[in-house]
Amino acid sequence: MDQLLKLQQKLMPDVIQTLTERYRILRFLRLMQPIGRRTLANNLNVSERVLRSEVTFLKEQGLVYFGTSGMTLTEQGHNLLVQLEDVMHEVFDLADMEAKLAKKLGISNVYIVPGDSDFFPWVKKEMGKKGTLLLKNLLKGEKDVIAVTGGTTIASVAEMMETDSEMQDTLFVPARGGLGEQVENQANTICATMARKAMGQYRLLHVPDQLSKEAHDSLIQESSIRQILELIRSANIVIHGIGQAKTMAERRKTPENILNKLQDEQAVAEAFGYYFNHSGDIIHKVRTIGLQLEDLKHIPDVIAVAGGKSKAQAIYAYITNGPSQMLVTDEGAATEMLNNVD
Repeated sequence: MDQLLKLQQKLMPDVIQTLTERYRILRFLRLMQPIGRRTLANNLNVSERVLRSEVTFLKEQGLVYFGTSGMTLTEQGHNLLVQLEDVMHEVFDLADMEAKLAKKLGISNVYIVPGDSDFFPWVKKEMGKKGTLLLKNLLKGEKDVIAVTGGTTIASVAEMMETDSEMQDTLFVPARGGLGEQVENQANTICATMARKAMGQYRLLHVPDQLSKEAHDSLIQESSIRQILELIRSANIVIHGIGQAKTMAERRKTPENILNKLQDEQAVAEAFGYYFNHSGDIIHKVRTIGLQLEDLKHIPDVIAVAGGKSKAQAIYAYITNGPSQMLVTDEGAATEMLNNVD
C-alpha cells in the first residue's frame, strides 16, 4: 500500500489531491453533521461551486445524504471514512512525523491529526476524537479513575466522547479547581460531560483554581476536599491541555507584578498552574488545589492534548521536561516543532 501511494503521488498527483479533498469533506461532515453546503464551504475554505460538485459525487456514491436539516454521512460513508483514515495517515506521511517528533520530545507516543487547528477550528475536534479513543484503549477495566483538566481543547475531547457501556464503572474527576472562566471550559463541567456521555460516574471539586495561602491551607483541611483530592491523586489516567503562558495568565487575571515576571523570564507555556520558559524550566507556580506536577510522576498514563502552530513552542517547552508520556497534536504544531523549535 505504501509503495502504491508513492507511485500514485508521482504519476497521478491529481488523484491524491482529489482523494485528500474528499477525505477532508467526509471528516468535517462526521464532526459537524447535519450541516448546510454554504457553512461547509466556508469551514473548508473552498468555493460553493467546487463543493457542490464534490458533495454531489459523494451523494451519488451513497456516502452522503442530503436532508432538510443539512448533509450527513450515511452508514456507508462513515465506514469508508474509518477505512480511509489509515490510508490518509500514509498519504500525509504522519507516521514518520509521529516517530520523529516522539524522539525529539523524548516521549513514548505522539499522535498527529491532519490540519492546523489555528486555521481550522474543527481540527480541534479531531484531536478530541483521538483523545477519546486513547482513553478507551488505556482503560484497565476495574475502578479506572480519569482526571481531566479544563480548557477548550479538553472540552473538545468531552464533546467527542461517545456512549460506551464498558465505561460505566469509570470515575471521572477534575484535576484542578475552576479558573473562573466560561463554565463550559472548566474542569468540573468537562469532567461531568465526559462521564454522562460515556455512561460513567463523576465527582466534582468545588474550589477556585488559585488561592491565597490562608484559603489554601484552610480548604485542604476540609474533610470533603481531602476525600476528593485522594480520589484525584489515585487516578490511573490523566488527560490535560497545554496553554500559552500569556493567554493563561490573562485568563487568571494575574497581578501586574507576576505578569511582568513572566514576561521578563520569557514564560511560554502553562500546565497545572506551572509556568515554563523556553527550556522547560519552572519560573512560576500558582497555588492551586488539585494535581501537582510531582503527583503526575506516580500516574501510569498521562496524555497531553494540544495543537495549532501558535502553540508549538508551548507544547515543546512543557513536554520535553514534563511527566506526560503521550501527546495528541495536529499537523500544524507538529511541523513547527520539528522544523523551527529547539
